[in-house]
Amino acid sequence: MSETPSTGDKTLAGQSLSGRLALVTGASRGIGRAVALELARRGAHVVAMARTQGALEELDDEIRALGGEATLVPCDITDFPALDRLGAAMYERWGKLDIFVGNAGILGPLTPISHCDPDKWDKLFAVNVTANYRLLRSLDPLLRASDAGRVVLMSSGAAQRAEYKAFWGPYATSKAAVDAMMRSYAADVANISNVKAMSVNPGPLRTRMRAAAMPGEDPMTLRTPEEFAPKLVDLCGPDWKETGKIYDFPTDRVLAFQGPA
Repeated sequence: MSETPSTGDKTLAGQSLSGRLALVTGASRGIGRAVALELARRGAHVVAMARTQGALEELDDEIRALGGEATLVPCDITDFPALDRLGAAMYERWGKLDIFVGNAGILGPLTPISHCDPDKWDKLFAVNVTANYRLLRSLDPLLRASDAGRVVLMSSGAAQRAEYKAFWGPYATSKAAVDAMMRSYAADVANISNVKAMSVNPGPLRTRMRAAAMPGEDPMTLRTPEEFAPKLVDLCGPDWKETGKIYDFPTDRVLAFQGPA
C-alpha cells in the first residue's frame, strides 16, 4: 500500500455535520457507540442500528444530552428483508442518506480454515460481509441523492498484514472481502455521483471483540473507541475527497491499495 496525507488536516478536524443524516450499524457499544456519539456531537441526526433495544435507548439518552437527535432501529443485522425495508422507510421519511457507517461485525472462530465449522463460517460472512452488501444495495439510491454521500466500512489489520497469522483465516477473509466490496462500490459510483467510500482499520482498541481475541492482553495498554471515533467521523463529511482507500488509525495514514495494473 502507498500513503497519502493523514486525516490530521486542520480543515477536517471537528468539521460540522449539522443537518446531515447518518446511519451507524452496531451502534449500541464499542466503536459503533463512540462513532454515533461523535456524529451527534458534530450535529448529525443519527440513525442507530443494533440488536439490543435497551442499549439503544441508553445511547439515545446520551445523544439527547449532547443536544442531538437519534432514530433507533432495533434490528438483527442478519435480518436481510428488514435491511431492504430500511432503505424504503428512510426514503419515505428523509429522501436521502448522507453517511453510512457499516460497523457491525463479529470475530467468528479463531481456527484453521480447514477446521472452521460451516455454520460458523456462514454466520461470520452474513454479519461481516453480506449485511453490508444488503445495506449498500438498499441505501445506494439514498446515498446518491445526497450532495455528498459518504460510506465507511470497518476493515481490520488482519486483512492488511503482509503475512497472515495462523488461526485468523476466517475473520481475515471476511474483512478482505469487505475491502474488496468497498473498492468495487467506490469505483461503481465514482463518475456518476458524489458518493465517496472508504475502509477503516481501527487497529487494537479497548473493545469486547479485542478482549475475546486477546484474553491475556492488558486492556489499559490499548487506545479507546472514543479516541478513534473523531478520525473515522472526519471521513464522513462533505469536505472528505478520498475514495476507494483505507484509513489506518495506528499510523494515522490514508493508504492506497496496491495491485496489478
